[in-house]
Amino acid sequence: MKAQFTLWTILTALILCGTFIFAEDSTTVTAISDSSEGLDLQAVSELFKESESLEAFEKSLNDPEVGINNLDLDENGEVDYIRVLEEVNEDAHIIILQASLGEDEYQDVAVIEVEKDGDDYTMQVVGNEDIYGPDYYIMPSVVHVKTWPIIAFITRPGYKPYRSVYRFGVYPKWWKPFHPVARAAYRNRLVVYHKRAGFRITRTGRVRVTTRVKYRPASSVLVKRKVVRTPHGTRVITTKKKVKHHPAKKKPRR
Repeated sequence: MKAQFTLWTILTALILCGTFIFAEDSTTVTAISDSSEGLDLQAVSELFKESESLEAFEKSLNDPEVGINNLDLDENGEVDYIRVLEEVNEDAHIIILQASLGEDEYQDVAVIEVEKDGDDYTMQVVGNEDIYGPDYYIMPSVVHVKTWPIIAFITRPGYKPYRSVYRFGVYPKWWKPFHPVARAAYRNRLVVYHKRAGFRITRTGRVRVTTRVKYRPASSVLVKRKVVRTPHGTRVITTKKKVKHHPAKKKPRR
C-alpha cells in the first residue's frame, strides 16, 4: 500500500510538473504569436524571396491586396506603413523593416540579413526582440539562396543600397491607410505561404552580418506587448515610450 502511495505521488508530481512546463511554453508561444500576429515573418520571407527588387518588396509588403502586413503597433486602428531601408558593406546586407508610427516616430520591426557564403549566400530574418521575443529567427529550409531574383538584384555590380523615400504622412499614391483584419482572417491569408514550408522558425541564427555592417536599432519609440494572466483569463498590455538613441542619420532624398 505504501509503495502504491509512493508511486502515485511520483506520478502526480510528474504530471503537475509537465503541466507547469507546458503552461510556461504556452505562455511564451502565446506572447510571440500575439506580437507577430500583425506581421508574420515566415510570410515576409516568402515575399522577399519572390520579389524582383527591394522597391517591389516594399510595395508588396504594404499592399492590402497581398495582405501580409496587418501590423498596428500603436493600436490606432490603422495598419502601419512599413518602409524598407538597407545598409551594405561589400557582400553583406542588412535590410531593415521599419514601421512609421507618427511624425519622427518609427520602430524597427525586423531585419533581413544577407551575406556571401562561398559560392552561395546565407539569409535570415531577425524579429525585433521587443516585439517577437528573444532569439526569433526565420531561416530558409533549403539552400541555393543565390537563385532568388532579389539576391541577383542586390548583389549586381554598381548596386546602391535601397532607402525608402516614404515616411509617416508621406506615402505612395497607391497606398491609403486601412484597418487591420481580425486574427482569424489574417491567419487564413497566410495559409498559402505556410504551405510552401520554405522557411522555418529557429532560436539560433547563423548570419553575423551585424559584425560587418554598422547597424543599431533606430527606433525613436518603443512599443512593447506582453501577455498577462488574470483571474478572468489573459490580456495583452501594450506600452509605448520614447527612446533615446544615437543622432539620426540624414533623411533619405525624396
